[in-house]
Amino acid sequence: MAVIPITTTFSDGRTATSGPAIVPSDYRQADREQSLLDWAHIDERMTSAENYWVSSTRPNSRPHVMPTWGVWHEARFYFDGSPETRRMRNIAANPHIAVHLDDGVQAVILEGTAAMVERPAHSLTEQLAREITRKYAAHGYSPEPTLWDEGGLYCMQPTLALAWTEFGVNMTRWVFRQPE
Repeated sequence: MAVIPITTTFSDGRTATSGPAIVPSDYRQADREQSLLDWAHIDERMTSAENYWVSSTRPNSRPHVMPTWGVWHEARFYFDGSPETRRMRNIAANPHIAVHLDDGVQAVILEGTAAMVERPAHSLTEQLAREITRKYAAHGYSPEPTLWDEGGLYCMQPTLALAWTEFGVNMTRWVFRQPE
């Protein structure tokens, strides 16, 4: 049975179209029916995750990977930190990053671009602060919505997502497109 791509449209007009992950043919389990994951899988995993790994590139082209806390909101990944950290200096020089979850068996991997959110809307920071508090208050982090008024809030907009729950069976790739 052939897998059928599905396009998900987000509230801002962006779309993500699913298809099989691009991998060597011998990575697929030929004796198993191939399938695609639904976008709801990414939403649920990214929303419920507590730790995210962010990969950026240093100015000398060496990789840099750090765990961080964050929030998945309207198909974007928000995280915060000082612009003086290595990760944020890397992003300022080269906004292309990858984000993945701890689990390599049921993987979720995002690629995209990140930038500091300049003067974020109060309605957005209220939602993010509420969600961060829900996830991280037990670890001592409960920011006020005004924390990011002067900077320090970053947003990653995905351009590509990969996920699977069974390697070789449902490896799914989503390609994002901006509205025209």
